[in-house]
Amino acid sequence: MPSAPALSHPARTPHDPGASEAVTVDPALVKRAVKAAALGNAMEWFDFGVYSYIAVTLGKAFFPSGNPTAQLLSTFGAFAAAFLVRPLGGLVFGPLGDRVGRQKVLAVTMIMMAAGTFAIGLIPSYATIGVGAPLLLLAARLVQGFSTGGEYAGASTFIAEYSPDKKRGFLGSWLEFGTLAGYIAGAGLVTLMTALLSTEDLVSWGWRIPFLIAGPMGVIGLYLRLRLEETPAFTAETEKAESARRKVPLREMITGQWQALLLCVGLVLVFNVTDYMLLSYMPSYLTSELKYDETHGLLVVLAVMALMMVVQPFAGALSDRIGRRPVIAAGCAGFLFLSVPALLLIRQGSLFAIALGMGALGLLLVCFTAAMPSALPALFPTRVRYGSLSVGFNVSVSLFGGTTPLVVTALIGATGNMMMPAYYMMAAAVVGGVAVWFMTESAGRPLPGSPAQR
Repeated sequence: MPSAPALSHPARTPHDPGASEAVTVDPALVKRAVKAAALGNAMEWFDFGVYSYIAVTLGKAFFPSGNPTAQLLSTFGAFAAAFLVRPLGGLVFGPLGDRVGRQKVLAVTMIMMAAGTFAIGLIPSYATIGVGAPLLLLAARLVQGFSTGGEYAGASTFIAEYSPDKKRGFLGSWLEFGTLAGYIAGAGLVTLMTALLSTEDLVSWGWRIPFLIAGPMGVIGLYLRLRLEETPAFTAETEKAESARRKVPLREMITGQWQALLLCVGLVLVFNVTDYMLLSYMPSYLTSELKYDETHGLLVVLAVMALMMVVQPFAGALSDRIGRRPVIAAGCAGFLFLSVPALLLIRQGSLFAIALGMGALGLLLVCFTAAMPSALPALFPTRVRYGSLSVGFNVSVSLFGGTTPLVVTALIGATGNMMMPAYYMMAAAVVGGVAVWFMTESAGRPLPGSPAQR
């Protein structure tokens, strides 16, 4: 990834109250911060990719039943449970990140996620310990969910506060580049195992391998994050006189930012519903609902994510040039009008049609993955950025994003309508479009409460 060049001092605007002299950040530090945050994020999301793509197998190991739909619902129920505790993690880690620093909290979330993922690989199956198996799986997922509550807001805040104002979209896009890399690593490993192992071996012991890999991956991620330095914006905030730096109560962090929080919830809703629909739910949809070959289905999704990774930095740079609002609005419009045609292509069943439909949805999703990491932190001032963003992001993800696989599977089971995924994405696009209408453009401007950066 190229280093960020020096940039000219942007004019003071209402968006940057109190801004004075521009702060010049060492390009080498910017590059290292972006790499470490993105690589750490990739490792954190590796397990989510693995869990999603191996959901059918996990259902057989932990939730024995004669009904495949019931197995899948149980597995995605454990998946969704992790998202129910994410707001609690956000309430703990967010304010902590605003008080003691972004870098320290990101190191803690790395440790907890790796431990929770590694523990899943050690849990005995249902056949060995009975009902204790799904309960232990649920406990491990809750640890993961709690730690993830402080992850995305912290990582996006970290990159945003390090980035020059006119390159924030490009640099922020590498965060989701890391997420996609983690998903691809998880999906690629599951695909390889599915191709090489028999169904019996996969259910018996093969599913454990991806989760056990999280141990050494977590050590690497922790090392990377411990080498990071605090962001210039947070450092400047902590250097203020104590008389000027009063502690922010949690109530003020929420009620004092209620308008920005509502915008955050709406933006995150469309971002995560479409994200989890495409990257987490669709592999299981292809296999369990459309009876598509499991290996081929995973390969298609893998190819779509690789395509998204290629486009991601260019879309981030585009958001710096034309603004975050036009890029995000294009994604909302695309999902509103193209979700049904794309799903009809996918349901047609041929490899070409599935790849075309999934590819179209993937390119639309890039509008969000490229622009959101820079747009969301710009909603809040420095002193409450980590905490307020953690609350808004995790509440939205918990209620709408992480529950997407469970809700859509249940809707299909209740109605028999196989087009439910498209309708769900269209509804999310409407909510996201309303949020975009009311948000303020932040491209090329200093973050609220921070001086200009170049």
